[in-house]
Amino acid sequence: MVTKIIPINSRSRNITEGKSRAPNRSMYYAMGYEESDFKKPMVGVANGHSTITPCNSGLQKLADAAIAGIEEAGGNAQVFGTPTISDGMAMGTEGMKYSLVSREVISDCIETCVQGQWMDGVVVIGGCDKNMPGGLMGMLRANVPAIYVYGGTILPGHWKGQDLNIVSVFEAVGQNAAGNMSDEDLREIEMRAIPGTGSCGGMYTANTMSSAFEALGISLPYSSTMANPHDEKMNSAKESAKVLIEAIKKDIKPRDIVTKKAIENAVAVIMATGGSTNAVLHFLAIAHAAGVEWTIDDFERVRQKTPVLCDLKPSGKYLAVDLHKAGGIPQVMKILLKAGLLHGDCVTITGETIAEVLKDIPDEPRTWTARSRPVT
Repeated sequence: MVTKIIPINSRSRNITEGKSRAPNRSMYYAMGYEESDFKKPMVGVANGHSTITPCNSGLQKLADAAIAGIEEAGGNAQVFGTPTISDGMAMGTEGMKYSLVSREVISDCIETCVQGQWMDGVVVIGGCDKNMPGGLMGMLRANVPAIYVYGGTILPGHWKGQDLNIVSVFEAVGQNAAGNMSDEDLREIEMRAIPGTGSCGGMYTANTMSSAFEALGISLPYSSTMANPHDEKMNSAKESAKVLIEAIKKDIKPRDIVTKKAIENAVAVIMATGGSTNAVLHFLAIAHAAGVEWTIDDFERVRQKTPVLCDLKPSGKYLAVDLHKAGGIPQVMKILLKAGLLHGDCVTITGETIAEVLKDIPDEPRTWTARSRPVT
């Protein structure tokens, strides 16, 4: 457990304390600050909300919840934006050339605001594929206390008794072209596959990276498989902000969390859940930002000893919401920990170790339904 205590505004006081900073404080007063606020930490909220994609169109309520959590815990929230590109919409067009570039832009936005404004900590909120790696890379570069809040997965759509997700539409296009599906069914699947806000429902890139972040310990337990429309997602965002205030007090930084052993844990969870191969590309960049030596051969080293525990789309049958009902990423991690495939001594954003976080998780799922079978 990390116990180091430092002044909670150790960074922001560089621009808020002393007579020479009167002009700086004057600008804060213009935004409604009071004199007592300058003793509080300045906490960034990197808000990826946009109406570009359903992955991010449900993020504002999470940002609002995080702001409330920061203020309730005694901090000042400073909100700034980050962009996003929708891979699902840009795919197959020239627009896709901007997708990976957007990861670097997101990272730059976070590093620039956090460092330029001397923020004491930052909550990063994102949804679509590049939001996660870009967000974490920015957090690691700035290396101030930080927590990631994933926007949440999407709920399944339904048509003729079948659950739908974004891949259902791609498959329907092929079936229709082959003459195996009517135009009416194609249209209905197109209109019903994505019923609301959230990121693509299978273990695609967004859910893969969010699950890996939970395994790293940079996000709260269970947060990576929650559905965006559900209240528990807002509650988790608020709790994340409060946890961050405590991390600021203890001076727990991203590079304290994202170590080589923590990356091994994250990659083990990616392998166990049948996650996206895009994680290889992103974790090479994340490791570089963390100053951790990690190569493509390390993925194979972890893969060879890690069993696939989950039957999740796109290679399997189930969605992230089903995994959530079966115990989520903590359940997967507990199975791996019991098998000696996780490092239990890695520290998390709460100050607890992975083993401490998982101590009350059962060794295997207790119950399941037709839509929520065990991951073993």
